[in-house]
Amino acid sequence: MPKKRSGGGLSSTQQAAKFLGVSVLAGAVMAGIALPAVGALGLAAKGTVESFDELPANLKTPPLSQRTTILDADGGQIATVYSRDRTVVALKDISPHMQKAIVAIEDARFYQHGAVDLKGVLRALNRNAQSGGVAEGASTLTQQYVKNVFVEEAGDDPTKVAQATQQTLGRKIAELKYAIQVEEELGKKKILENYLNITFFGQQAYGVEAAAQRYFSKSAKKLNLQESALLAGIVQSPSRYDPVNDEAEAKQRRNTVLQRMAQVGDISKEQAAKAAESPLGLKVSKPKNGCITAVKDAAFFCDYVRNVFLNDRTFGKTKEDRAKVWNQGGLTIRTTLDPQAQASVQQSLKDHVNASDKVASAATLVEPGTGKIVAMGQSKPYGTNAKQNETVINYSVGQEMGTSNGFPTGSTFKPFVAAAALEAGRPATQEYPSPYELTVPSPIQTCDKPYTNEDGTKIPNENESEKGPYALKKAMALSVNTYFIEMVADIGLCPVTEMAEKLQVRQGSGKKLPQVPSIALGTESVSPLTMASAYAAFANRGMYCTPVAIEAVTQRVGNSTKSLPVPKSTCSRAMSESTADTINALLKGVVDSGTGQQAGLADRDNAGKTGTTDERRNAWFVGYTPNLSGAVWVGSASQQVKMRNITIGGVYHDLVYGSDTPGPIWKDAMTGALAGKAAESFVPVNIPDPEDKQKDEDEEDRDRGDDNDDNNNGDEGFLGGLTGGGDTGGVTEPTLPEGFIQGNGNGGRNR
Repeated sequence: MPKKRSGGGLSSTQQAAKFLGVSVLAGAVMAGIALPAVGALGLAAKGTVESFDELPANLKTPPLSQRTTILDADGGQIATVYSRDRTVVALKDISPHMQKAIVAIEDARFYQHGAVDLKGVLRALNRNAQSGGVAEGASTLTQQYVKNVFVEEAGDDPTKVAQATQQTLGRKIAELKYAIQVEEELGKKKILENYLNITFFGQQAYGVEAAAQRYFSKSAKKLNLQESALLAGIVQSPSRYDPVNDEAEAKQRRNTVLQRMAQVGDISKEQAAKAAESPLGLKVSKPKNGCITAVKDAAFFCDYVRNVFLNDRTFGKTKEDRAKVWNQGGLTIRTTLDPQAQASVQQSLKDHVNASDKVASAATLVEPGTGKIVAMGQSKPYGTNAKQNETVINYSVGQEMGTSNGFPTGSTFKPFVAAAALEAGRPATQEYPSPYELTVPSPIQTCDKPYTNEDGTKIPNENESEKGPYALKKAMALSVNTYFIEMVADIGLCPVTEMAEKLQVRQGSGKKLPQVPSIALGTESVSPLTMASAYAAFANRGMYCTPVAIEAVTQRVGNSTKSLPVPKSTCSRAMSESTADTINALLKGVVDSGTGQQAGLADRDNAGKTGTTDERRNAWFVGYTPNLSGAVWVGSASQQVKMRNITIGGVYHDLVYGSDTPGPIWKDAMTGALAGKAAESFVPVNIPDPEDKQKDEDEEDRDRGDDNDDNNNGDEGFLGGLTGGGDTGGVTEPTLPEGFIQGNGNGGRNR
């Protein structure tokens, strides 16, 4: 019985028998004959040939995974992402030195033998038997290529990778059969090209082009003799011969390749000796993979693009299908990101909020009418090092496309309430009593059963001086809380939530807004992208367009390129043109003379709304021009910071308002983004002030000879008894979130 070596491996006799079995099997395969039993291997000829014949006729060759490039709208590169850093090149674009070096060291008789080199097998058998170990392999380049195809098909699945690389006779049989097929179908030149594109060269570089760029910062076409020899030597053991981590070992291996090239006649001994004396000449390029490497401070936008690709059914029916396309790579993704707008947003954020501040800020700009996201940034840098104030959470988007749940929007929700009321037939001059403090009316109609104020919840305005009656124009400018609660009680909650749905305003979790009165004051968490897109519908005269980040995608498979379908923005009417024009006029008043004066733009029509939530945990400004809409949020992602007595961007604040922190960020971001762009105008709408309205009514009365004055300000029958004095049928009032009314958080002044 053969003895085992002390190390527990096979004895030289056993190894010889194993290699002999493979060589005899190879000869049998090539000759197409049956085998007798092979003693030491215990193989039955019939079973071996049947296993061989049962293999599929064709090798399944998956497209090689390559790097993906993400571009901005002007074609500038934002980032490269990949599961395998590879760029497939044709043989003509690979240095002849490289072609000769890899053949010399891996399979010197490549052009003389077929799929299997029996002479090489026997030579390896002899050397390994003499050395008592595995001193030389016997796989041809073609067999190695087939093995690499198995590994490529396995992808990043560790179980499949293990199966693809296992050293079993069954795997060798499969390699042999497919190697024969490949030789017959492709020919030597194509096999060499495929091999050089598929094999791993270490340092995350797959294929010779990526390897040339990684180690020498040049293309594979420009590799010289000694550089080619170095790369060819790495293939046998990328970790052992890694020139970045062990120059001495790598140099010794390179010189072995040069010596082998001289032995087979590819170069002279003199050339080999001269090249062997040269330094490695490394000019290493660090791997640049993933959104963390994005330029233009566009890492969060890059991450959003990746999430769109992995979640949108346009790119595949299932999540697995989409992930397969993404991991295969070879994509060139042209996005909607406008370099000018992105630079302006990021500069404004840096000017107003420091990365080390207790709070963060996020800003997103969207183009009305197209839904194109032209900028997306935030004050915290992208990354995983919390000590450097980094985060990978994209505050601009909701849970589906990131990991944020959005943030309570405060009074920036009020324009949606006003739009719903206008659509329900209320005039732009609508007045409500609007006391300083209001017990939430009860009941309030919803799409289902009425809500009731069970706890007697009361809503105050920001200041005691803010008490009505107010008309809509003034109430919007001052952001009067009680006015909008009365408006919700008047028209019901159903029109409000239906308007929100038309504008696709949902919670950051993706859920619909609840039908509770507090939504009028922005208690629900919504993302900045959602808010910017919704306000863009006002700028677009009532047409809402879904946000899009990707304009075009091409995919390179091998040496061919194809276009892929991309998600398109879909536009639908959310409100009438008249309603949108009226909202524009109302929100112009906010930046002209209301709470948003610090955010107003002087050189063009603009409109917007401030927002500050309970205990000043969040501050917002959402605004727009006819050709650009943007939302800015400031707050703590954890919602634990109350922005009182706080320094943000080096500026101290007793209290933070939507007007004094997010407002200026929006103003500076929009100014830079719109520089050089046409100053378009809103359709003008005249909303008379109450005194003008009363004057007109008095004149009409005099013209009619009617001097009766019921002194009711048009509020006869207001709320149908909901504010008291009527039969409520035993119902109670709706409850706002605990602690919603605390401090000075939800008032109108400076909202």
